[in-house]
Amino acid sequence: MTYDSRNRSHLLLLIAGAKGAIGSTIAAAVSLLQSEPERILPSLITREGLPGLGAAEKVRMAGWDRTETDMESAIRGHGVLPEAIWGESRQLLAEIPVLSAPPPEMGLKGQTEHLISDIRDLLNKYPHSLPVLVNLLPSCAGGDLQDCRDMAALYAKADPKSFPDLAYGLAAVRSGVPVVNFTPNPIEVPALVQEAIRQGVPISGRDGKTGQTYLKIVLASALKARALHVDGWYSLNILGNADGKNLMDPACAKGKLANKTEILDEILGYSVGERYGTSTHKVHIDYYPPRGDAKEAWDVIDFNGIFGMPMSLRLNLQGRDSILAAPMILDLARWTAAAHKAGLKGLIPELAFFYKRPLGDDPPLTFQDQMVGLQQLEEKCR
Repeated sequence: MTYDSRNRSHLLLLIAGAKGAIGSTIAAAVSLLQSEPERILPSLITREGLPGLGAAEKVRMAGWDRTETDMESAIRGHGVLPEAIWGESRQLLAEIPVLSAPPPEMGLKGQTEHLISDIRDLLNKYPHSLPVLVNLLPSCAGGDLQDCRDMAALYAKADPKSFPDLAYGLAAVRSGVPVVNFTPNPIEVPALVQEAIRQGVPISGRDGKTGQTYLKIVLASALKARALHVDGWYSLNILGNADGKNLMDPACAKGKLANKTEILDEILGYSVGERYGTSTHKVHIDYYPPRGDAKEAWDVIDFNGIFGMPMSLRLNLQGRDSILAAPMILDLARWTAAAHKAGLKGLIPELAFFYKRPLGDDPPLTFQDQMVGLQQLEEKCR
């Protein structure tokens, strides 16, 4: 199933994990965009419009989740937003269609076919929309699927019990729907990317950089620009939401920790700590329930100037995970939809600005180059 995106302008977010902390925050934002857009638009960097898309407030949401609770209860349960913000949007929240996630025992092919049918039904419900799949499922153990070069090999090898979001990516690209992978899970395996190219579908990812890593890239880029040598970088994160709890499983945390650490060496062009014979870039994540969605991060940066004289920088971020993520996802979905309308396909490296592990051919790494990448993408979308 494919569709013609050229005459469509209303954005439709198809969210895997729609009732999670981030998904339910997006639901509140989408509802307010319909009733009080002035409360949301100032937080979007695409609020002034993108080539080929309508106004930023023209957005709807649907998705999937394993929980049976309604959206209002999900928002209450996560405790991200006070009722004063979303209370008047109850009716709009209740109208968001959230389907049941396909059961793991169906196998990858069965799950994919099930989700293709769901996507067809949702596109029939919103016939004038420009859909984008947004992957917000928790970090998972995944698996090495790089040797799966076609769909048959992927269906035979992949275990959806350890890689539940792969089926969503496959169903989307087979339906001609572009994909935003905001998670650290590597769904962009060769077979899926090749299918996306065949279907003319763009994919952006991986692992949205909402807070600490965003500032790390800004600071690392600034230190590099001044020829200041980074001798060590210690990062600690505490968060008390479901994501924090999930990341206490080493198998689930492996991908996120790699994304947080490897990007620093790539930006700087050398291994931090090479003179010690071991990496001095340390990243730790701790689950701390009292904080809920309000996460905190500390960074200690040791760097050297001329004559090798040591200096240091301290950074303390007190952020809110879902509040930082929600507008990024709205912007990312709009960028990806614009890329689709422009005929771009496969991995989109120009969207590196949004990700810890940007994908595609030669993605920009420094903050300066990533901003230029967005400008170049906008030109491609005209």
